[in-house]
Amino acid sequence: MLLLSGGTGSPKLLRGLLNLYPETQLTVIANTGDDIWVSGNLVCPDIDTVIYTIAGVSTDRWWGIRGDTFLTHEALVSRGHEEGLIIGELDRATHIFRSDLLRQGATLTDATLLLCASFGVSSKVLPMTNDFVPTMIQTDEGEMHIQDFLIKHKQRPAVKKVNCETSAMTTEVNTALEEHDAVVIGPSNPISSIGPILCVNGMREALKDRFVVAVSPIVRTEPVSGPARNFMESAGLPVSSIGVAEFYGDLLNILIVDNTDFAVSSRDLPGEVEVLRANTIMADGKQSKELAAEILQLLAQHC
Repeated sequence: MLLLSGGTGSPKLLRGLLNLYPETQLTVIANTGDDIWVSGNLVCPDIDTVIYTIAGVSTDRWWGIRGDTFLTHEALVSRGHEEGLIIGELDRATHIFRSDLLRQGATLTDATLLLCASFGVSSKVLPMTNDFVPTMIQTDEGEMHIQDFLIKHKQRPAVKKVNCETSAMTTEVNTALEEHDAVVIGPSNPISSIGPILCVNGMREALKDRFVVAVSPIVRTEPVSGPARNFMESAGLPVSSIGVAEFYGDLLNILIVDNTDFAVSSRDLPGEVEVLRANTIMADGKQSKELAAEILQLLAQHC
C-alpha cells in the first residue's frame, strides 16, 4: 500500500492500517513543506510523526515522542534563545541524527531511511522530495513560514494565499509510484499537508494513472482540526468535502466522507468521483482500525 501523509489526520489512519496490513509492505510518502531549521537542526514534523507512529512511540498529540522531557528547550528559553517549536530531548536526538547526516552529504531520503532503521521501522517512509521547499503563508501581516503561522502567530493573521514550491521527484518516490496501482490520501489538510506533495514534479500526472482513494478531513463544513478553513477559503474553495474533491481534481476516484455528512453525494463532485461514507473522526484506535478495514476492502474490490 502507498499512503500520502501529512499533518495529524493521516497518522490516525496509519495507526489503524498497522493493525491490519503488513508493516513491511507499507510505503508512506510524507509532506516536507512543514520542515524548518530550528537551533541548527532540521525538523521534519510530518516525517517524524509517521516514523514515531509506526514505531509505536508517538504521543496522543501526534507530534513528538511519548514520555519525552523538555529540559534542553526550557534551558534555551531561559537564556533568551527562541526556538518557536517545543522540542523534547528524544525528539531533538532525531533532528540531530538527521542534520548530521545531511551535513555529511546524505540526502533527506537517505537520512529518513536510516532513521527508520534506527527505530526498527520496516515500512518505507519517504520524504516527498530531497529539496528544501518550505510552505509559505501570505497573510495580512506579511509572508511567513507555515510553522510561524501555526505556532508563533497562532493562526491569527488573515490568510491571502498558501504558497507551495514545485520540487524534484526522487528516484525512491518514483519507484514507489511505479510499484503501486493504488494510492490512499489520508485525511490531512489538502492545501498545506497534501498540496506540497502534489506540487512535486510529475506527481499529479502519476496519480492520474492510479486508483486514488482520499479521506476527507472535513465533516459537513467543519475541518476536523487545524487551519483547513483559512487555507481553503484563501484558495477560493468551499470548506466542505466538495472543496476537497475540487482541489484534488481529476486524480481522484473515490472520496470517503464522514457518515454524518449527508450533504455530499457523487453528483456534487467533479468528474466521476464516487462518494463513500464511513466514520472518519478516528477518535481512538478502534475507530482507526475500522476505517482502515473499509479502505483495505475497497482497494481489494477495485485493484
